[in-house]
Amino acid sequence: MPHPVCYFEIPVNDMGRAVAFYEAVFALKLERTEIDGNEMALFPEAVGTNAITGALARGASYVPSRQGTRIYFRTDSIDTTLERAVAAGGIVMYPKTSIGDLGWVAEFEDSEGNVIALHSPA
Repeated sequence: MPHPVCYFEIPVNDMGRAVAFYEAVFALKLERTEIDGNEMALFPEAVGTNAITGALARGASYVPSRQGTRIYFRTDSIDTTLERAVAAGGIVMYPKTSIGDLGWVAEFEDSEGNVIALHSPA
């Protein structure tokens, strides 16, 4: 059976602001669309890998929060990604911290008030 996690959605209040933030932080392009009456911006899908994908989502049931599930984005450089997040208006919530042989982690608050986690291998 494949890994059970396959997709995520990050709640946003202002799609334009959130798209600009995530495109700046992760140096990628999101695809804006509407699904079932909800405004979405899809992260690129890594075809042929075990990677999951997801979207920014704006609609009645999507409420940004610091208290929600933590989503970890893999990055080659936590330092660079945190710098981009702060430059785009984010706030470092948990600084780069070693987790031993597993690498490094950090967290930042995005433009919408969600806390997003980062992981970089050792």
